[in-house]
Amino acid sequence: MANFYINPNNVVHELPKNNQPKFFMFGVPSYTNLGDQAISLAERKYIEAEFPDYQYIEIVEEDDDAAIPVVKQCITKQDIVAFTGGGNMGNLYLNHERARRKVFSTFTDNLTISFPQSIHFEDNKAGLYEQKLSQEAYQKNPNLVLVARDAQSYHRMQTTFNNKVIFTPDMVLYMKSVNWKFNRNGALFVLRHDSEKVVKKSTIDNIKDILGNERPVKRVDTVLDEPQKITPVTREALFDSELELFSHQEIIITDRWHAMVFSVLTGTPCLLFGNSYGKGKHAYFDWLEHINWVSYTDEEDTERIKQQINAVMEAKTHAYDLIPDFKQLHDLIAHNR
Repeated sequence: MANFYINPNNVVHELPKNNQPKFFMFGVPSYTNLGDQAISLAERKYIEAEFPDYQYIEIVEEDDDAAIPVVKQCITKQDIVAFTGGGNMGNLYLNHERARRKVFSTFTDNLTISFPQSIHFEDNKAGLYEQKLSQEAYQKNPNLVLVARDAQSYHRMQTTFNNKVIFTPDMVLYMKSVNWKFNRNGALFVLRHDSEKVVKKSTIDNIKDILGNERPVKRVDTVLDEPQKITPVTREALFDSELELFSHQEIIITDRWHAMVFSVLTGTPCLLFGNSYGKGKHAYFDWLEHINWVSYTDEEDTERIKQQINAVMEAKTHAYDLIPDFKQLHDLIAHNR
């Protein structure tokens, strides 16, 4: 199945002209958060593998507004509209939420899917105002289905919106694991620099002491400084490079959910700390608690952290299969035919 990447300057010419059902994915990121890029890559691979009769058409987020009228002009009843998944439903990342509202309230006659998301509207005047705007927009679409990627978000979506809500893992957990058998050496700290950061510097310093001076330590983030923009053409190579980086490590220390997911995919021991509203914590306990080489902690006690680090570093990798957990999403798309 061909993958079409829409550029609205020339969008009419790029839309496939045939009778094949189309799957329009809006909001595809061009920014350099590799977690969100991995989501969009996994979404494409999921539709290509599970529903090859659909032509998958990606619309990069900055092109959403220009693409909406073009898609509206050519869309048929058999087509599906979707908005990319992630951790940005709510009022913390309003550019994404506003784009979602536009897409959901426009394509009201087609199955519309909000791919697996975490949700957080702040409990203050601004958060409640934006939540009301989202409720009004989402309610306009009787064919909209929201997909939650953690139990906390599932319950929040159910109580916030009148739309149907289903429950699956983050899409990156659909990706196949790799085992490149590299020699592992060093510790990788993959840490936030944004408003969701809550882990204390003193805790990170204590962990560095636990790991000792003889082990190389590197600090990175899953948000890249270079390149400045990622496209559907360039993202897979960058994703593979990230998995290679993780595959060389003895241990990952992170407060990034997708850094833990990359650790799962590469069999790399990992300790995850929380963010400001618990999306990583809840997703871990929903989907990954049974995987021995990754663990979650809220601990600040150095000795207890040391015990957890030792446990994941000593754990053996084992087989796992999260594909059955995508059944609700699979059934939803299959029943559209």
